Amino acid sequence: MTILAKSVWLSALLMIGHFAVAQSSIRTSSDTLGTPPTAASAKPDVDKNELRYNLNTSGSHFFKVTFLNQTWLRFNQSNPGTTVIQEPKDNTFDIGLRRTRMQLFGQISDRVFLYIQFGLNNFNYLNGGFNPTASSNRKIQAFFHDAVGEYLVFKNKNYLNIGGGLTIVNGLSRFSAPSVATIMSLDVPVFAQATVDQTDEFSRKLSLYARGQIGHLDYRVALTDPFPIQTSGTALPTYGPNAIYALKGHHKQFQGFFMWQFFDKEAHQTPGYNTGTYLGAKKIVNFEAGFITQKNAMVRVDAPGDTTYQNMNLWSVASFLDMPINREKGTAVNAYLGYFHTDYGKNYLRFNGIMNPASGLASGYPAGTQGNAFPMFGTGNVVYGQFGYLLKRDLFGPGNGTLMPYVHAQLANYQRLTKTLGIYTVGLNYLIKGHNGKLTLDYQNRPYYETIGNQYAPQGRRGQLTLQYQVFI
Repeated sequence: MTILAKSVWLSALLMIGHFAVAQSSIRTSSDTLGTPPTAASAKPDVDKNELRYNLNTSGSHFFKVTFLNQTWLRFNQSNPGTTVIQEPKDNTFDIGLRRTRMQLFGQISDRVFLYIQFGLNNFNYLNGGFNPTASSNRKIQAFFHDAVGEYLVFKNKNYLNIGGGLTIVNGLSRFSAPSVATIMSLDVPVFAQATVDQTDEFSRKLSLYARGQIGHLDYRVALTDPFPIQTSGTALPTYGPNAIYALKGHHKQFQGFFMWQFFDKEAHQTPGYNTGTYLGAKKIVNFEAGFITQKNAMVRVDAPGDTTYQNMNLWSVASFLDMPINREKGTAVNAYLGYFHTDYGKNYLRFNGIMNPASGLASGYPAGTQGNAFPMFGTGNVVYGQFGYLLKRDLFGPGNGTLMPYVHAQLANYQRLTKTLGIYTVGLNYLIKGHNGKLTLDYQNRPYYETIGNQYAPQGRRGQLTLQYQVFI
């Protein structure tokens, strides 16, 4: 970016901030962002937590900008065979940016909504693109995550919104389209982002969708044009008896997600995103179900000339609870329990490590198992659950925040694993200012594997300790 471009961008941000402050002087008492200052006050009575420019006097038409940064400090016990820049490593310590994002969105008119998200993910010293035999470019990671235009069919009502573009509107589960700034734990269960970076762009897809809330029902359905695996930027899978993403043919994907909301309605402003925890601000009890299906998405070759195409069929059912326990004290609870059936075709299995701190693997070890990787995606069945408890407000004194400990577990029976996969996590949030500023200390325990014929057998366990600092506005 040139010096001139940087100057223009900085000026634009300063203007947005100026407009947001200026708008506070014309908001009425019905504005949910707070009442205007009185004549005796030199500043507003409450802090402003957003950069927002109202397009009309009432604030029903607006445009907002948000910024998110999640910095990780991490110590990882390496899986056997791990190498870092061609040196064996039993453990690693790395510093990275798990997510750095900006959102630009707003209600442009009574019926027109615009949503754009830009940013980068998994940026550590390897930059997610280390190549041991050639130079790679560490400055090309940022990209558009979402670019969506939406039309509200019913004025000022969310009964039916129709949208299209690059979007995270997904089926399967609430964690397939998570609001990452509000998640309760350090990270989401990534297995629920079922095709991530295979036939999508970091869970985003080119889609035409409809979504809405009718009474207790919250729904979204989408027709998706998936990306071919050849555009994923990684080495292509090879044909064999285990299913892989098809290298021939192109079929549309159909998906849907449905929530029955017994009490308060969930947030519905931005397309597709599901809040992780409302920190006791709402009383949420939901039953949920979702699916993703695609014809001939997978292929296997049992023998030369014996090619079998298979449909991809994924579905889940779950319950979600996020509600206050004692409103006066500010305590709250968060809980989720879900069952996932993941059919990617016979014997499909994919190892993955989040922001993997390893660059390679010594010979003789199963491919893809370096660093912190484990079999995250596979054909089989998964049970995922989480629980967190928000301690009383101002636990450390007024304005000094509170704590929210949590636990979660992923149990999976995949066809190519000899035993049930168990991923166990415990953690603690220090909510300095809710989700706007928080520290999270997280410990994850996972198995590592060796191959026995066409299957993987666990041989032991390794751990990962991560400290995250999140800043969000």
